[in-house]
This record gives sequence, C-alpha cells and structure tokens, in this order.
Amino acid sequence: MQRSFSRLCPLLLAWLLAAAFLMAAAQPTLASALPARAAILVNLDSGRVLYEKNADAPIPPASLTKIMTMYLAMDAVKARRLRLDTRVRVPAAAASVGGSSMHLAAGDSVPLVRLLAGMAVVSGNDAAMTVASKVGGDTRAFVRQMNGRARRLGLSRTTFKNPTGLPAAGQKTSARDMMRLCQAYLKAHPTAMRFHGMRYFLHRGLTLRNTNALLGSMNGVNGLKTGWTVASGYNLVVTASRGKTRLLAVVMGAASREQRDAAARKLLEAGFRQPRDPKKVEASLDSARLGPTASIGQAKKRASAKSALTSRR
Repeated sequence: MQRSFSRLCPLLLAWLLAAAFLMAAAQPTLASALPARAAILVNLDSGRVLYEKNADAPIPPASLTKIMTMYLAMDAVKARRLRLDTRVRVPAAAASVGGSSMHLAAGDSVPLVRLLAGMAVVSGNDAAMTVASKVGGDTRAFVRQMNGRARRLGLSRTTFKNPTGLPAAGQKTSARDMMRLCQAYLKAHPTAMRFHGMRYFLHRGLTLRNTNALLGSMNGVNGLKTGWTVASGYNLVVTASRGKTRLLAVVMGAASREQRDAAARKLLEAGFRQPRDPKKVEASLDSARLGPTASIGQAKKRASAKSALTSRR
C-alpha cells in the first residue's frame, strides 16, 4: 500500500501542478488587458484614483511636456504680464527646432492665442519654443520655471530639460505626476480647455488636425494632449465628461497610436461604468478584455483542468 502511494505521489503532484498552471493561465491579468507601460485613471470630481498601472515608473514625457509650457503661459496671462492677443515674435531658433510644427517662420509676429492653439492641437515645437522665450525671457530660464513649478506641485519624479519634450538626457516624468500636473493645470486654468478641445486649427492656409484622435470619435472626450518619442513610446493624457462624471486618463509607453488610444478608451469606458469603485473598474477592464467569447473559452479551460484533475485522482 505504501509502495503504491509513493508511486502515485509524484503523478498526483504533477497533475496538481498542471491543473494549477491551466487555472492560472485562465485568469485575466490587467497588465495584458492594458497595452501600455504605465497608466492611471482619476475621477476629476472626487479626486479618487480609479486605476493605476506602473504609475510611478520613469518615462520620458515627450510632448506631454507642453502641458507645463502652456500652464506657465496661462499663468502669465492670468497675472496680466501678457494678453492672449499679445503678438510674439518667432525667434530663428524656434522656427528651426524641428519635429512637430505649426509651420512658423523666423520673424513672424503671432498672437499668443494662436501659439497656444498650435501647441495644443498639433503639438508645435516651434510654438512651444516661441512661448518659452517670451514668458521666460529665454528658454533656459523658462525650463528653470518649469522645474520650479513641478517641485511646488509635488511632481517628485519629473524633470524637464526643454519646453518641447524633444529627446533630452534626464528628461522624465511618470503617469502619476502627469495626472497631478493636469489636475493643477485645469483647476488653475479651466479656460485652457478651449485649446485642447479644438479638433482643427487653421494656420498659414493649412488645416491642421488635433493629434488626439479620440476627440470627435469617443463620446464625451474633450481634451487634452498627446506625445511620442522613440524612448517614451506613445503617450496620451485625455479628459472626458458624461453627465456629472468627469474623468482624466493618462496612458504612457504604448507601442503604437492604436494601442495607446485603445488603452485610453478602455480606461475611460471602465471609469464611466464605475466612477467611484477602483475594484469594479479593474473587474470592468477584465470583462472588456475577455468579452463573451473569451469568457466561454476561459470557462472551458477551467472545466477541462478540473475534469483532468478529478479523473486522475
């Protein structure tokens, strides 16, 4: 009897391990549910974080940097150091900066309001450099202002190296810091949404489309900003309102625009379904990933694993 039991033990252990592996494989994981390196979702009304994934991981901000650039520019308007109709001369260095552009030419005199729109809609690096030079006196002084504001806001994982988000050694942020920055920005300057909600922008005879593809394609989306570099991947901060619920989602480090936008859609839809309960948001994300067909498949896997274990006992 003891001999039979000793022979059965290794087989039974193997069957148990196989069954456990199958059941574990059948369980959904949020990491696979959301195709991005980091993300966070917050209810803007209550301030409650509804979901987070690697929210403190250091990731280059790319053009999300321009949110801080616009923040400081709006501060200058609020303090009456500048007006939205103030005409700003475009420096040669700004016109030639490269990357995404609103097609400014050196020596142009452009109202601040159009430069802000160019940053928000097409992520114009030329506009960001022009605004930084005007608000800070020069770009180095402006970057010092950016980092000073980041410290005062408690953005402990954020360091800015330029006003644009173009690649620079040591430039970094996190999804949580971006969430906090946007919360402070929108609280201080709610009228800035006029720029971030623009789907199209006309400049120099060109009709420029907002880089935030969720504007106009997802119910309730009304802002805010995209970003991309090779090092950062595809980033997006997006705001949306439905009824009395206002949400803000940050997605960072996605492998493509499509994955970034899909991740943001999942987060927002889950948040609107469950705007107060983080656990239910996670469950909603799982359900959205699996879908009815996948759920049946998961159930079959579980039943098969259970049957195999029972029959071999």
